[in-house]
Amino acid sequence: MATIEILGVPHAYELTAPTSCPHTLVFVHGWLNSRGYWQPTISRLSTDFQCLSYDLRGFGESKPKAKTDYSREQTSFSLTSTSSDAVADPFDSLYTPSAYAQDLAALLQQLNITSAWLIGHDLGGTIALWGSAQMPEYVKGVICINAGGGIYLKEAFEQFRSTGQRFLQIRPRWLSHLPLIDLLFTRTSVARPLERHWARQRVIDFVIADPEAALGTLLDSTTEEEINHLPQLVSQIKQPVYFLAGAEDKVMEPKYVRHLASFHPLFQYCGDNVIEIPDCGHLAMLEQPDAVASHIRSIVDGA
Repeated sequence: MATIEILGVPHAYELTAPTSCPHTLVFVHGWLNSRGYWQPTISRLSTDFQCLSYDLRGFGESKPKAKTDYSREQTSFSLTSTSSDAVADPFDSLYTPSAYAQDLAALLQQLNITSAWLIGHDLGGTIALWGSAQMPEYVKGVICINAGGGIYLKEAFEQFRSTGQRFLQIRPRWLSHLPLIDLLFTRTSVARPLERHWARQRVIDFVIADPEAALGTLLDSTTEEEINHLPQLVSQIKQPVYFLAGAEDKVMEPKYVRHLASFHPLFQYCGDNVIEIPDCGHLAMLEQPDAVASHIRSIVDGA
């Protein structure tokens, strides 16, 4: 593991060796996850592509940042200023997907990565979409995994936010020491049980996530404004955008993935930017790493 400071916050990251491919695959994890979940996919791709994975601010081994110290004025990522198509963030906050996309932009700048495919899971997919809009000259395409939405259902989202807040309130540090607690996480949100070491990692990431970051990302990414803005954001992205959906995903059902995908020109012209993975729930990169890696390789090579 390496550490790099992004806008004053130490971030943990891993970067594989360069290859003959000019593009770097940049992996962005989802809510209450960490960079390690990408390793099965990266191990299948790193011989042909340089791969970057990192922990989002406040998650995994990356540090949180005090809100009083954070300023969007600091995010003067020079790569975004050359395009009139760059999308401004109308929902300025510490924990919005756009704020995390600014972190990502600064990370790519510091690592001198100027040609990237952004690959995001769940919340990471939304961050990748914002990243592609903010730095269009340097992002060649986006692959969203178990990510979609763009439909705001008031009662459903209010219940989701309330349940999420209660969920975060019952995560004492000793939870990770409870016998067999990992067995619960082998089956949560997946179509078939995970190996226990991945379930154990899910418990650890759930417990160690910074409380303010965990709650902030939950609330700031599910406002009515954010949800309703997603289709507009996708419609403005000129790079190719593909969506991998788990056929058995109960968290982000394929119909919601297809809904968001339908706003991108690639769907409108070709109708083939959604790929459904059979026997797969919400953690495709752990449940079906061969299929995920194969689809990523095919998309990037085809582009």
